[in-house]
Amino acid sequence: MSMTIQNRIAQGRGTTPADLVLKGGRIFDLMTGDLVAGDVAICGDTIVGVFDTYDGVREIDCTGRILVPGFIDTHLHIESSLVTPFEFDRCVTPRGITTAICDPHELANVCGAAAFDYFLGAADRLVMDLRVNLSSCVPSTHMETAGAALMAADLAPYADHPRVIGLAEFMNFPGVLHADPDCIAKLEAFQGRHIDGHAPLLSGRDLNGYLSAGIRTEHEATTEEEALEKLRKGMRILIREGSVSRDMMALAGVLTERTSPYIALCTDDRNPLDIAEHGHIDHMIRSLIAAGCPPLAVYRAATLSAAEAFGLKDRGMIAPGRRADIAVIDTLESCRAHMVIAGGVVADEAAFAAREGLPAVARHSVKAPHVRAEDFRHSSTSDTLSVIGIRPGQILTDHRRADIPDHHGDRRPDPARDLIRIAVVERHGHNGNIATGVVQGFGLTRGAIASTVCHDHHNIAVVGADYDDMALAVNHLSRIEGGFAVVANGEVLADLPLPLGGLMSLEPFEIVRDRLIDLRRAARSLGVVLDEPFLQLAFLCLPVIPHLKITDHGLVDVDAFRLLGPS
Repeated sequence: MSMTIQNRIAQGRGTTPADLVLKGGRIFDLMTGDLVAGDVAICGDTIVGVFDTYDGVREIDCTGRILVPGFIDTHLHIESSLVTPFEFDRCVTPRGITTAICDPHELANVCGAAAFDYFLGAADRLVMDLRVNLSSCVPSTHMETAGAALMAADLAPYADHPRVIGLAEFMNFPGVLHADPDCIAKLEAFQGRHIDGHAPLLSGRDLNGYLSAGIRTEHEATTEEEALEKLRKGMRILIREGSVSRDMMALAGVLTERTSPYIALCTDDRNPLDIAEHGHIDHMIRSLIAAGCPPLAVYRAATLSAAEAFGLKDRGMIAPGRRADIAVIDTLESCRAHMVIAGGVVADEAAFAAREGLPAVARHSVKAPHVRAEDFRHSSTSDTLSVIGIRPGQILTDHRRADIPDHHGDRRPDPARDLIRIAVVERHGHNGNIATGVVQGFGLTRGAIASTVCHDHHNIAVVGADYDDMALAVNHLSRIEGGFAVVANGEVLADLPLPLGGLMSLEPFEIVRDRLIDLRRAARSLGVVLDEPFLQLAFLCLPVIPHLKITDHGLVDVDAFRLLGPS
């Protein structure tokens, strides 16, 4: 394709045919909210003509369709899609997502900076434009055992990579507020660049202090009040709708035409089953419009506002000189893409088939000890124990208390009260830690479920009503290089191997989706009531999200930012 400035000028002026022309559609004007008839002329990867009639070397009829800018997912962990970046590309780009800004800290917590190399290598080969924010918290805290640790000096060599935007979500907000030296070193290294935030429930002067470190965006707001305070203090809010963290409806009232220049959309953690059943950013767009948000505000948040928030000045509008990222949809309300252009390329099967592959990394990363049933006993000097209380649809948890009687030195699960065992088994081969606790909210009455997707340290998390089944589930994950497993009565009912770092499958996304259906069915047969039990389990182990969590070091009081002693 011809891509010189001279060619772009000539094709924009119409003195030579454009490389590609989308004819007969209506363009959604993000300045006025009008639908304006006209062709879109594209030279190479750049839009050169709009609101006029053009001739093209290749022409595509878009009569009856609406053209909107390609959607931007402003914060996600591709690892949580459970597939490689190549399969993620094939899964979501046809839905209109043409830019994704990923934080590879899941894989980085397993294999360190090799995760950056893998994702940046993949980014050069994808149809969508994948950008990377460098993981700021590997590990997220000192209260867990991760597979790697990344300091400011480890991040610095990647800072000027053309696909790197800046520093990813700074989850260790207590470390920022208390000027932890490692945190300060990273913040200083990225002053003047983009620094992504992560500060759930932070407000008042503590929020002021956090923002004073140069942090500019955040996706953890869960109420309108929280979002408005952060907006008023100059933070751009990324409305999130993941597979577990579902904040979209709670924040819909904040998204107006007045606020939309400072709001964007993200998925954070979303699996292929949810994408297949509901969608991705496209799902957020139609859901927000159905909830009463103005279409102009919603499409701005999904495109132009997202681009502006992360310094991507070359996209976000269907306008001359902008990157040719375009979704051709049926209506604004339904947001169903019939065709997607990403960087001037039609995102069809031929485009995906033409990509070069990339060898997998972090194979054979599960090095957990062989566990036995008795490893999951939980002793206590008190009859009243701390209990992790699940909030469905949120990754916030409650710090509950429950009386659990002693049974020969063990505080056994009590499924009748939905009090079951949770444990974390260190799997990186560092120390073999096993920590146990009590969780409420799964509804599980028998068996066990286990996962190596265990934010962010990615040890093995397991919940169960039966210790033998818990041991079988954990040991099975070691055999299959990580993944998910559902076990009952000494039998593996369903599993999903995730051999790339214990996080991602090497299979097509369709196979992963089908295995997730089997897993969800198997989990429900054990009494599980949660829509997404596996990712919900994973977030019970993230010690930077209030209020009570568990790692391989033990129970963590996130509010006090300390490990709890024996309960």
